[in-house]
Amino acid sequence: MSGKGASAQLENLKKGLAPGRGELLQEITCGMDFLTEFLSCHYLESYIPEGGSKIKFITGHRGSGKTHLLQLLETGAEEKGFLTVSLTANEVWLHDFREVYLAVLKRCSLMAILRGCANTIIREMGYDPKTIPEKKTLIDYLAERNEADPLSKSTIRTALRQRFTQNPLLDNCFAACCALLVGDILGHPVLEASERDTIIAFLYGDKTVKPSQMRALGITPSKVTKYNARYLLRSLAELVHMSGYAGMLIIVDDMERLMNRSTEELIRYTKTKREDAYESIRQLIDDIDSMHYLLFLLSFDRELIDNESYGLKSYQALWMRIQNEIVSKRLNRFADILDLDRLADQVYTPEVLREMSEKLADVLTTNGIPATAISKTDAEELEEAAVYGSLGLPYLVNRKVLTGGTDHV
Repeated sequence: MSGKGASAQLENLKKGLAPGRGELLQEITCGMDFLTEFLSCHYLESYIPEGGSKIKFITGHRGSGKTHLLQLLETGAEEKGFLTVSLTANEVWLHDFREVYLAVLKRCSLMAILRGCANTIIREMGYDPKTIPEKKTLIDYLAERNEADPLSKSTIRTALRQRFTQNPLLDNCFAACCALLVGDILGHPVLEASERDTIIAFLYGDKTVKPSQMRALGITPSKVTKYNARYLLRSLAELVHMSGYAGMLIIVDDMERLMNRSTEELIRYTKTKREDAYESIRQLIDDIDSMHYLLFLLSFDRELIDNESYGLKSYQALWMRIQNEIVSKRLNRFADILDLDRLADQVYTPEVLREMSEKLADVLTTNGIPATAISKTDAEELEEAAVYGSLGLPYLVNRKVLTGGTDHV
């Protein structure tokens, strides 16, 4: 391993954190196949690419492997042709879904997605996008071949209408904006640079764009609000699929931040904002079946469930929709809530914990960091400590490995 990225990953391991995506993540992974292979098979390879949508909640005590699992799934999703977006509640407000939607949109390469849609239209017209020189439009290419006739332009307009403005699954304003941008990529109709910039700024929620500017482009403007943001997210997922992706994976980690009441933190939730966030999640649950090609993974520490004053149980409208999921002592992989503490109970035997420690110690010592794999006795003690403690087994193993087995639990 070398470079700044590798150094940052090793620093994360020394702190007991997930290292981040990359080879190191795979090298130290142990015991997660029980869950990752299931989610990959049932969701990433079939249900979502076939048009389904789903919300999964990932929970567990601190250090139970939540972020590690999310990083594994994000890597696997990209390998299967998904567009992935990873957010953290430490950086994005959750009480207003407008903020969530715009954060997702800004982490996507919108123009690349639109170019994918344009390439699909090019292929349907019988041409290969790869044969069109860079910085030239389809119309430019056809003109060089004396094929830029009215019929070709009519075919483009028809394709734009069918895919966008006549698509019932897309928000009308969103569809009109995308149709113009994709048309500009194809070379018909052509936009001025200022017009293109105005449309993109509007899509990104720029409040300085005036309604009159959008109407001048033939678009009836509908600004992004917390009320229409979920439908815009549905539109974005449809657009992503149209561009050639298998689907879209959106991750929101660190949701225990909702219980943060510290006045020293930048993101601090009052009672009203916290309840607004819970209501936003409830509405997303209710709307998820109307969406397509979209998998949501929401992750939080176990305290968000256990704390009845500030956690999920404090908002009955949301809790009533998910409470029946927490009934078994064993992990139900089909359930909406995946409790990694239960995964530990089923999978992390002393033998698995020793294997986990050996992989971790090997990576650390190879990179000049003192580390020692744990003994069978240590593994048994850690397993017992996790039953009564509030820390996850992967974190406890990490601490033992780094302290040479001297760390007390």
